[in-house]
Amino acid sequence: MKYLSAQDTIFIPLLKAYLEILTFYMRIDKYLWSIRYFKTRSIATEACKKGHIKINQVSVKPSKVVFNGEEILIRKNQINYQIIILDIPKNRIGAKLVDLYRKDITPKEEFERQELLKYSKDYYRKSGIGRPTKKDRRDIDNFNTEE
Repeated sequence: MKYLSAQDTIFIPLLKAYLEILTFYMRIDKYLWSIRYFKTRSIATEACKKGHIKINQVSVKPSKVVFNGEEILIRKNQINYQIIILDIPKNRIGAKLVDLYRKDITPKEEFERQELLKYSKDYYRKSGIGRPTKKDRRDIDNFNTEE
């Protein structure tokens, strides 16, 4: 039977503390998938590769490891979501539990800008998409008669 030396008694608690720290990290693509920002992990990986994911204002690769307290900027559907990591889940979690693992600090202006974009897209037709509708023709006629 081997006895522990003085060096071993110091090293073992340090090793245990180090292993506990290692359990509080996760790859960024897996984290975004597990807190339901992306439907699949491969979509999250593609977003990272395209530069839509930033940690502390720096674009990251999908293999970047994230820790508690880091700020993530996610560009999705023309909205810049900003979140702070509160905790790392062990696996994909239910939608009701998402707020336990992240804090959403996205400014309301981002969502208001999205509403304005939605209205502007509804108003304008793409050029070259067939002939004008009846409403479009009336608008053109009204515009021409006003002059």
